[in-house]
Amino acid sequence: MNFFGKFKTTSINKKDKTVLFVCVENAGRSQMAEGFFKKYAPKGFKTLSAGTKPVSQINPLVIESMREVGIDISKQKSKELTDEMIRESDNVVNMGCMDKSFCPTLWLPKVIEWNLEDPKGKSIEEVREIRNDIEKRIKELVAEITTTTQR
Repeated sequence: MNFFGKFKTTSINKKDKTVLFVCVENAGRSQMAEGFFKKYAPKGFKTLSAGTKPVSQINPLVIESMREVGIDISKQKSKELTDEMIRESDNVVNMGCMDKSFCPTLWLPKVIEWNLEDPKGKSIEEVREIRNDIEKRIKELVAEITTTTQR
């Protein structure tokens, strides 16, 4: 997967560059992505996640599957996507849409699309597969960021 050309490499009047992971509920995929990005991100990058229709709690199986790989996301909260988050983010990654009427890509420009399956209602084994796919994509994204920012 090549992100080159989609990833902004400059940020005016900001110390750290921000990567925003979005989905509908901000209870599964985007939370895992935020957790993995915090682990693997190069210096000078930070992350947050949000949803267009956030829920009251993160999926317990998502929390469990992340604990299995040594990442505790139990204190993260589901957050509503705001205009400020979008403005302050250097890049936006859409995790996928389970509800097309609330899909973040309907109104966000220049989004990196991952189209990942939603872990909602899945077994722990299926959640692990989604988690592993997200970790792989985060590592690819970090490698691209690192390469792009070193130029």
